Amino acid sequence: MAAAPSLCVLRYFNSWNKNLRKEGLCSVLLRIPSLSGRHYCSSNLVGAACATALRSPDLVALEYADLNLTHKVSEELGHVRIRQHVNPLSASFSMPANVPDWDEVFKDPTLPLMVDVGSGSGRFLLWLAKRNPEEKNYLGLEIRQKLVKRANFWVKELALSNIHFLFANATISFNQLVSTYPGPLMLVSILCPDPHFKKRHHKRRVVQKHLVDSIIKNLMRGGQVFIQSDVLEVALDMRNQFDADVDVLHHIDALSQSVLCDNEGWLLSNPMGIRTDREIHAELEGARIFRRMYQKMA
Repeated sequence: MAAAPSLCVLRYFNSWNKNLRKEGLCSVLLRIPSLSGRHYCSSNLVGAACATALRSPDLVALEYADLNLTHKVSEELGHVRIRQHVNPLSASFSMPANVPDWDEVFKDPTLPLMVDVGSGSGRFLLWLAKRNPEEKNYLGLEIRQKLVKRANFWVKELALSNIHFLFANATISFNQLVSTYPGPLMLVSILCPDPHFKKRHHKRRVVQKHLVDSIIKNLMRGGQVFIQSDVLEVALDMRNQFDADVDVLHHIDALSQSVLCDNEGWLLSNPMGIRTDREIHAELEGARIFRRMYQKMA
């Protein structure tokens, strides 16, 4: 059972931001495995975490503490500044990614594959790969090259042989990459993609019909697609794209009564067991996360 929030948490939270609900920070802190796990249940540690101003990078570090990722990266890479929005239609991202030698990328390239489209920092996928070293392979596709280099640096630091990151525009390269993979594609995730709010920029969004078709084409029977966003408009756009293939994809709540959704069909909890960097930041800001999971039936 998760530890109850300490008085220090409540005192700190009140002084930190009176505009948010009191329950907010407590629930965020107690969802962090490194704080709510059996080795970290004391109110002293939770209180210590609240002793200084907690920002989203602090919470990300806490959530992924068991990875022990180094902050020191290669001199060649240098400081990694994350640019939030990238135009995937620009000429610099129009070339298809080179297909890697899967035997060099993975120890066993016949294992079921999970692909994370827009893998960002890579922490989410690294966490999963570390927990399933012999069961699955993980491939992160990211359009920001420095993030890819840093993520692969961390892969080497952790000595993982079941995960790799590629610099790729998924809209262009997904089918070419995944269709050559020797094993089955079992899961595709698209988590909090760039929203591109302006209507004239909607064509820049990751989830377009071509990508959806490529995912469905390559997904194994029984394979799944997990999407989420903290922006309702983007979540609805992705939902509409995948709902259009109702003959092939079924939403998971129609297949399992154990999956709980709200009245609008959004999942009530994160099925992956870990939150992405963006998810942590959004929830800290008080945003809701809209989630859907599909399964291929035909």
